[in-house]
Amino acid sequence: MRRLLLLVLPLALAAPLVAQAPMSKPGSANPAAVTGGTYTADPNHTLVLWTVDHLGFTPYTGIFGSVTGTLTLDPKNPNAAKVDVTIPVSKVTTASAGLTEHLLKPGKDGGKPDFFGPSPADAHFVSTKVVAQGQKAKITGNLTLNGVTRPVTLDAAFYGAGKMAANIGGKENVGFRATTTIKRSDFGVMMGIPLVSDEVKLEIAAAFQK
Repeated sequence: MRRLLLLVLPLALAAPLVAQAPMSKPGSANPAAVTGGTYTADPNHTLVLWTVDHLGFTPYTGIFGSVTGTLTLDPKNPNAAKVDVTIPVSKVTTASAGLTEHLLKPGKDGGKPDFFGPSPADAHFVSTKVVAQGQKAKITGNLTLNGVTRPVTLDAAFYGAGKMAANIGGKENVGFRATTTIKRSDFGVMMGIPLVSDEVKLEIAAAFQK
């Protein structure tokens, strides 16, 4: 009898855990969850991934994070949306410590650096036009990078929205994905072209909260 109790007791204790309903994610791909207003970029979950072709052998990817800025959005008038974000170039990250160091290395003998240099100005994107179609949009704006400003168009898509639980902030979140391609030579970054591609593919995961 005692042996039977020892076998049954663990199962009885585990039963309430098994019976619990699975947790559901607070966000969903339902655009009706977007209430609109002015949102603030979530620097911990907004990433700009850049990819170049390395010598024709492989794609090579790095990351810009710690993005700040705002999104103003009216679900009833998506074409009136405005985006203004700042990307700290000084926090660039790659899988190679040597490359990361090179990206931020000063120029030789006080000359022009190969890439961004040790104290690069933040990159800045400000939208000038939004053309929405369903849950996708083309966002045109001015990108300032390495002291140069050029027009850039992002292909953006709604990813998800929802409200966090009260015990973890209770904020409304909205997220998007976007892609574009730029030429780094347009922004004065010439090092290694054409062995390392002039074209840079950007993939953006943008998270905003209010």
